[in-house]
Amino acid sequence: MHPIVVVLLDGLADRAHASLGGRTANEVAATPNLDRLAASGSCGVLYAVGPGRAPSSEVAHWSMLGYTPEEFPGRAVFEALGEGQEVDPDDVLVFAALRPAERRNDGLWLTGRPRYGDDEDDAVELVAACDGLEVEGLRFALGHLRRGEAVLRVSGGADDRVTDTDAFFRDRHPVLRPLPVVPDAERTASAAESWTRRTIDLLAEHPVNQRRAAAGLPVFNVITLKWWGRSRPAPTFPERHGVHGSFLVGSPFLQGLARSVGLEPIDAPETGDVPADLRARIDQIEKRLDAGDSFVFSHLKATDEAGHTKDPAEKQRTIEALDAELGTLPTDRAIVCVTGDHATPTYADVIHSGDPVPFLLAGPGVRPDPVKSFGELDCADGVLGHLRGPDMMPILLNAADRPLFLGSRPTPFPGADGYPEVLEPLR
Repeated sequence: MHPIVVVLLDGLADRAHASLGGRTANEVAATPNLDRLAASGSCGVLYAVGPGRAPSSEVAHWSMLGYTPEEFPGRAVFEALGEGQEVDPDDVLVFAALRPAERRNDGLWLTGRPRYGDDEDDAVELVAACDGLEVEGLRFALGHLRRGEAVLRVSGGADDRVTDTDAFFRDRHPVLRPLPVVPDAERTASAAESWTRRTIDLLAEHPVNQRRAAAGLPVFNVITLKWWGRSRPAPTFPERHGVHGSFLVGSPFLQGLARSVGLEPIDAPETGDVPADLRARIDQIEKRLDAGDSFVFSHLKATDEAGHTKDPAEKQRTIEALDAELGTLPTDRAIVCVTGDHATPTYADVIHSGDPVPFLLAGPGVRPDPVKSFGELDCADGVLGHLRGPDMMPILLNAADRPLFLGSRPTPFPGADGYPEVLEPLR
């Protein structure tokens, strides 16, 4: 059996662009190391949720790590766990964000967000002024995270099946009313709307905002809500897949996701020096393998950030800079997967898109297929074909000689696709 290493390049996939000759950044980038890995291994393309579906990073990661939508607790839970906050399954958690908004005839339109440094002290004070309210029999408690963003804890019998008030596209939609997804959530949605209106009044009257208005500074006059959820039971990663290990990542919410499934989060900050950041992660991968990890997941956000610039040439340069460091991946002693979680396209005004993501598998015993270079169209011709997120872990476990023989049932854990590292003996 072999250990497994996943190198996840966030937002890796792209759409073809005229400035690149009708190809994607992956397809035009000079990537000798990725091409060598593709030629020596098996390839395919991945849709984390499904073709045409544009997932957030947390939804994509959850699916790729072998967990179901019914087990998904929501990003607010990951944000809380990533910051070391307690998570009680009786509470509903929501991501709350203090924002400036302009009043128009059809509602409140968001105009920005607090700035790091200059606005942080004011944001902390304003969030604190809205903490601990009781509305319609529910208690709303805010735990500040950063820059006016907080985890809102709703207790007293709340339901998490409520729509977001932050519509993401602030130039297309105003702040929205929270609506119940199911009848049982009507009380919570009503209380959330009342809470939002009450906090708008509190923020309007607060001395901090009055001082800011007098100084001509943006007034933070609304708190938006999104990513409703609550802790839900699910097998740990070792219980479901029979491997244990670590998750190298800089984003606190992904550190929280790792904690939620029983992987050890290893803080791996991103400095802006893309080659150095990846080099540091590869060094960490080697150390974790030496320490006995049977699964190491490394996340890097640089390709996602390059996609959000909407500059295809910038994404091409980022991929080339990453490729220069990918020649030392431990394919001699581990099954190594290089892929992304979704497409962050460099054109069209969308956040993410549902385009195919290149998926590459290399390492001991992995059969080379006809693919000779790395990219969306090339990888689509590989032996692994078109994959969905839940296919990833079975494919990795199979390549690592760790598949669960489906004619046996040695584990009581639902959805298991690997043998537990420790089986329960009859004594």
